[in-house]
Amino acid sequence: MNHEAAANDFPAHARNHIRSARILISKGREHRLDIIERIKAKDESALRQLMDEYGDMLLRTACLLLRDRQSAEEAVQDTFIQAYTKISQLQEPSRLRPWLIAITVNRCRMRQRTWSWRSIFPAAESGQWAEAAGEASAGAEELFMAEWYSGKLSEAIGDLDYRYRECLTLYYYHEMSIREISSQLRTRENTVKSRLARGRVLLKTILEKEDCENGQ
Repeated sequence: MNHEAAANDFPAHARNHIRSARILISKGREHRLDIIERIKAKDESALRQLMDEYGDMLLRTACLLLRDRQSAEEAVQDTFIQAYTKISQLQEPSRLRPWLIAITVNRCRMRQRTWSWRSIFPAAESGQWAEAAGEASAGAEELFMAEWYSGKLSEAIGDLDYRYRECLTLYYYHEMSIREISSQLRTRENTVKSRLARGRVLLKTILEKEDCENGQ
């Protein structure tokens, strides 16, 4: 199919939007490639640029997962050090953002295992996950989305077991699909679905309990 010919079938204003979108995509691709090539050449200014562009997003991710600002900052620092030393492992420049997220998640997992938080928050049995998955309702979904960016939900998500925080953060904050999360975490799609469902149910319970305690 000739995409240029197809684009000419649109009204003039639509063609302008299409051209603008193509220019932005092209510039974005060139920008990522430039940073990657400069980091490969050990240009420290490129590393600082990478930190400026992705630092806040990665820190937010690490904070949601680790619930501790200092530990999150250390995990993000480790992420950039690893990215700087192993940038050659990135084969597709367009995958720079998800590649950085994957490194951050792995660094958080390492810290999670070190602190053994699973002994503090026992994981539910797989049978309970399956039961909880059936309990997930539209109400829980709507409540979750309404509260996602509030400090109230940030605190509530910190009370969940790590496996639920991980899936919920990737699904809602990074808007990854079930398949993408499954690939990144190296786990089955059904497991991801169960953790998302169970996590939403637990969050709904936590938020409703807090509302009752606050007299709402």
